[in-house]
Amino acid sequence: MSDVTDESTRAARLLDAQAKAASLFAEIETRHLVAAGQGERAVSDRIRDLANEMFGTTHYWHKRIVRSGPNTLLPYRENPPDRVMGADDIVFADFGPIFEEFEADFGRTFVLGDDPVKHRLRDDLSTVFAAGRRAFEADPDITGKQLYAEVERLAAEAGWQLGGWHAGHLVGEFPPEYNNWEDVDSHIVPANDRPLRRTDEAGQLLHWILEIHLIDRERGFGGFYEELLDL
Repeated sequence: MSDVTDESTRAARLLDAQAKAASLFAEIETRHLVAAGQGERAVSDRIRDLANEMFGTTHYWHKRIVRSGPNTLLPYRENPPDRVMGADDIVFADFGPIFEEFEADFGRTFVLGDDPVKHRLRDDLSTVFAAGRRAFEADPDITGKQLYAEVERLAAEAGWQLGGWHAGHLVGEFPPEYNNWEDVDSHIVPANDRPLRRTDEAGQLLHWILEIHLIDRERGFGGFYEELLDL
């Protein structure tokens, strides 16, 4: 198999994994799994069971996250106590299912009530994501540092702060080689001066997830949106 064919296959399988994750999240909405009165862990378990029902998925490459209310302020590394969702809550889900040995990483935000600020935040997530992707597409040599700075600027322009220490990370085949989560070269962070478009030690193109975590610290909530950046 040629390198071109191999890369084409890798890209196709990553896109297929993401398409399955998108279908899963669409079904989450159809079945109203995210609802007031439900506990975060219970909803996470129902989503896990739904992924198994739809795709036979039983493995995840990172912990499954469902967070609501003030828990949505917290970055990935935190492990807050389980919380019951309220009628006026904002909720996000972040799942990393493995489909045929390729990783997906997909995050979306749900608003349960009519709070206009929470609805604006949810809508701004996809807008900031799209603008971040355009910045990536416009500069073939863009570094992790430069893209992080642009995402931070876009967030501030929309009236929000970033909630995490990074704005994305590598994604690929499972198990990942980039399993050191302190490694700045594997993340879209201010310390990463390397171009995002580069190859690994085996000569394969790197693929990236863009991760948007916007927060309003004063009001006590945030939202989350992530998917593939470069495919």
